[in-house]
Amino acid sequence: MNSKAAAAPMPDWDLVRAFLAVVEAGSLTRAATQLNTSQPTLSRQIAALEAQTGAALFERTTRGLSLTEAGEALVEPARRMQAAAQALSLAVAGRAHMLAGTVRLTASEMMSAYVLPPVLAQLRTAHPEIEIELVASNRIDNLLAREADIAIRMVRPEQGSLVTRHVADYPLGFYAHADYLAGRPPVTPNTLADHDWVGLDQSPQLIDGFRAAGFAIDRHFFAFRCDNQIVGWEAVRAGLGIGITMQRVAACDPDLVRLLPEFAVPPLPVWLTAHRELRATPRMRIVFDALATALAA
Repeated sequence: MNSKAAAAPMPDWDLVRAFLAVVEAGSLTRAATQLNTSQPTLSRQIAALEAQTGAALFERTTRGLSLTEAGEALVEPARRMQAAAQALSLAVAGRAHMLAGTVRLTASEMMSAYVLPPVLAQLRTAHPEIEIELVASNRIDNLLAREADIAIRMVRPEQGSLVTRHVADYPLGFYAHADYLAGRPPVTPNTLADHDWVGLDQSPQLIDGFRAAGFAIDRHFFAFRCDNQIVGWEAVRAGLGIGITMQRVAACDPDLVRLLPEFAVPPLPVWLTAHRELRATPRMRIVFDALATALAA
């Protein structure tokens, strides 16, 4: 009889990924949404992993799912496995030296809608073999987890393993459509409250900015409120009121009038980032450099 214990089977990475998603989301429903799968499928994956480990990994509580002792013991090894899988993916992608392929970008909604399209059109003309995927989102995607290959951000990334370049500072300004201004009193620091303003709904960003400038306002100062910045900007262009945007974007509409130029609005810094390994891949390097040149223009 062989005295050596049989080696434990290697856990399926899909099962481990499902386990980590539930740990981080705290519920099967939220984890299934993040993984773009169904809750029954996710439940079967958790059950399969429990069968492999021989122990229950979660227990249901009034607050949702809670890790068992066996589940707690599995979290750190699972995260190490996740890190190794991500490193392998990056290594494979970094050695894909063919120019043809896909580059996945992420940028804010405003940048994606009003700044990037002509830039990407020029890139496609020069390099039709490169396909572009664009994630238009104001959240900061995790480059290390390969949610995107290249990110355009308005804050400096902190991860040390990223290539980061500060490409520009985009000046901001106050703008309104000429039709809105017709027949209304002039817009001055003393008449701000006499005008309609377009602002954000849940986000306090604009309120904080006005207060920092010495104007004690609340959300009711804004006659139209929406957290989707594209909708807010289109509201300004439709004549709903005065809004704030990048001067680069406003310059594309000749019917817009810049207001209150004496107000020093802090500019938006533009950071271009990519993973170090991906930066050495030819198509990534071409897209990165093309974006850096165009965004700085």
